[in-house]
Amino acid sequence: MIKILFVCHGNICRSPMAEFVMKDLVKKAGLSDEFYIASAATSTEEIGNGVHYGTRKKLAEFGISVDGKYAVQLKKSDYAKYDYIIGMDSYNLRNMKRMLPNDTENKIHLLLDWSDNPRDIADPWYTGDFDVTYNDVLEGCTALLKEIKKEL
Repeated sequence: MIKILFVCHGNICRSPMAEFVMKDLVKKAGLSDEFYIASAATSTEEIGNGVHYGTRKKLAEFGISVDGKYAVQLKKSDYAKYDYIIGMDSYNLRNMKRMLPNDTENKIHLLLDWSDNPRDIADPWYTGDFDVTYNDVLEGCTALLKEIKKEL
């Protein structure tokens, strides 16, 4: 089983978007039984809160529900649990490496590292642009799944 943890600052916008987009892609590929996918925050600011309305609304446009998802924080034990621990921007990456300092297995990456145009995914909490964030997340998840499928 491939285990993926998506991480952003608050776990209410980008990382849950990536979690549920990836779950949708995996389901459509008929690979749901091969994956365990979740998301978490580097901060404690939003712990226990539901997914941001903008993310909910954007995903609903594609028939993707985030019901039952609440923000949780990244834990040291997550390093052993997951095969991929994926941040959305360089700020997340810095915090992830601070929280999980010994990435000896090279598990920590940025989502768009697998795309043809590696870059940060902007936080729609600040930009208000959930369309751009969705497009970037979809690009990253599609590229990551393509890479993982080579190993299956």
